[in-house]
Amino acid sequence: MTQETIHEVLKFRDDRNWKQFHNPKDLAISISLEAAELLEVFQWSAEDIICEEKIDKIKEELADVVNYCILMADACNLDLDEIVRAKVKRNNEKYPVEKAYGSKEKYTELKGR
Repeated sequence: MTQETIHEVLKFRDDRNWKQFHNPKDLAISISLEAAELLEVFQWSAEDIICEEKIDKIKEELADVVNYCILMADACNLDLDEIVRAKVKRNNEKYPVEKAYGSKEKYTELKGR
C-alpha cells in the first residue's frame, strides 16, 4: 500500500473531524465488525467457496477492514510497513520453508523434514 493511499484514508477522516472518535478500543471493535461482515459473505455457502460472484462485496468489506487498520495504526502511532515486515520476519522464523512448505499445520505442530 502506498503512502498516498494511507494519506487519502486519513484525509477522509480528517475532513470530517472524525479523529476525535477513533480511539484504539473503538477502532479494534470496528476492525472486528468489518471482518465479520467479510466473513458473512461466505455464510451458508456450504461447499461453495468460489469468489467470482461475490467479488464486489468481498472488495468492499476487505477495504473497510484495511481502512480501519490504517486508522488504528495512526491512532497508535505505528508504521504499517514496519509492523508488517516485523511480523513477516517472525513468521519466517516460526514457519521455515523446509518445515512449512505445503503444510497447513500450526508452527507448534510442524515436524522436521
